[in-house]
Amino acid sequence: MRGAVLSISLLAGLAAVTAIGQAREDPRKESNGSAQAGATTIVQTCSACHSLKYIAYNDLLNLGIGKQQLDELRGDNDLLSHIAAQLPEDVAKETYGVIPPDLSLMASAREGGADYIYRMLTSFYQTPQGTTDNHAFAGTRMPDILGISYATDQQTVSQIRQTAHDATAFLEWAADPKANERVTLGYYVIGYLLFLTVILYFWKREIWKDVTD
Repeated sequence: MRGAVLSISLLAGLAAVTAIGQAREDPRKESNGSAQAGATTIVQTCSACHSLKYIAYNDLLNLGIGKQQLDELRGDNDLLSHIAAQLPEDVAKETYGVIPPDLSLMASAREGGADYIYRMLTSFYQTPQGTTDNHAFAGTRMPDILGISYATDQQTVSQIRQTAHDATAFLEWAADPKANERVTLGYYVIGYLLFLTVILYFWKREIWKDVTD
């Protein structure tokens, strides 16, 4: 009898773990394609001034970027090196007045997070004086790198907004690159606890059946 009870318990618990694992195999899978596209924008465009000191090139493999594409992105940089700004800090400070901030934790450090980043990238406009300013960050000396303030047709604006969306998705990933693994592990832990609960429940019934009977 006990063997049958344990068998049922094991099957029920394993079924729970398997179901949870399949349902939550990759909780951010749908956004990976966008983040991958954003990685290209960040590395090829934004890293001209900004660094990502907590993200190494090989970390991009965990995002799903292929080895060939990664080699194209990193160029002569070592696979284990962190993504550094191409512009020297002294030149950047002389040009912009401040050293451009590191982008590794930007999505979690800024109030508004990813929404703020997207809003800033898409809020540049041309002033009557012919200069560029930003509705989200007035007076910023950051240039309109995506060119939305110069866009003259809706199709171009839509493409720029998509690029901004992708770049934002990547920075959101970069702020917590282990989130996917942690969430997946959490669901397996829940599955294990369900498995243990089932075993203990039937084990308790087996032990106490003679008393209750």
